[in-house]
Amino acid sequence: MDTLQNTALTRALTELPGPLPARGVIHIVIPHTDRFTVVGNHLAQHAGLSTVAVGLAVRIQSLPQGTEIGIKALAARFPEGEKLIAAALRELEAHGYLRRAVTNLPNGRIVTRTVFCNQPTALLRPRVGAARPQRPPAPPQAPALPDVQQEQAPEAPAPQDHAPFVALVPPPTAPRQPSPPLPQPRELTAELDRAATALLSDLRRHAHQLVLSENDIRQLAPAVAAWLERDTHPDTVRHTLTNDLPQPLRHPAKLLKHRLTVLLPPPLPGADDLAAPARPRVVVTPFQTCDGCERAFRAPTPGHCRDCRNAHSPAQAAAA
Repeated sequence: MDTLQNTALTRALTELPGPLPARGVIHIVIPHTDRFTVVGNHLAQHAGLSTVAVGLAVRIQSLPQGTEIGIKALAARFPEGEKLIAAALRELEAHGYLRRAVTNLPNGRIVTRTVFCNQPTALLRPRVGAARPQRPPAPPQAPALPDVQQEQAPEAPAPQDHAPFVALVPPPTAPRQPSPPLPQPRELTAELDRAATALLSDLRRHAHQLVLSENDIRQLAPAVAAWLERDTHPDTVRHTLTNDLPQPLRHPAKLLKHRLTVLLPPPLPGADDLAAPARPRVVVTPFQTCDGCERAFRAPTPGHCRDCRNAHSPAQAAAA
């Protein structure tokens, strides 16, 4: 394999046009046909951004629309820790690549959108066809987002030139939100504890990154027992814990704790919960045959119909 790679590299070097430089990097550029993201040199060679921030920006830019890019979500996906990711996000915010836009919807609700712009300086250029009054030039400031509110609700009052923003990353001195507790079973029986411990100890056979210490297994076993107690198949639990792991995985116990907590399924409904609701019983008054005229009428008990009762009432009153 190494020989084939060296031969292909030598052939590619001979096909490069012009003389090769005596020192420094030599680029062999093979055009991408699929699964690629265009990154500008203004980001790749940004003098004010750290290498971590540039790399994180490239990864965010390659994610599909709607992907969560909070600190914890990125830490679970990529090998960098939360502190390093938080610092890199602050750098990207400071240079305009990352913003959170607060937008008023036509129904009166206020939503916050996380926005990544691949060319923040382009937002400073005047938009084609935008009718804006002439204003004196001002020094460049942080780029503003397009008027999202005006595009969604034309009847609303015209927004200001700059959409309001809130900080995406809390400052280092901000109090940290407490982590949600691990799920606990209603009753940790010896059978559940044995099955949960065996499942956690066996994970490294299915994903070599998930090597857990005995202490980690003791802490995570009750959470796995809670899944099993809710009639979750062990294969389902194993797939949830081993699927789509970040590469490389630096803190396997933390990742498993997060997945066991936030992905806990609800208990299975019982047979009574799945049964159709009982329809209300309708009481039907039966038909009776009148003892006087033998006409049918509805009544709870046998007797006379209304006409016979009315006809007999004056006679009964006179006899009395």
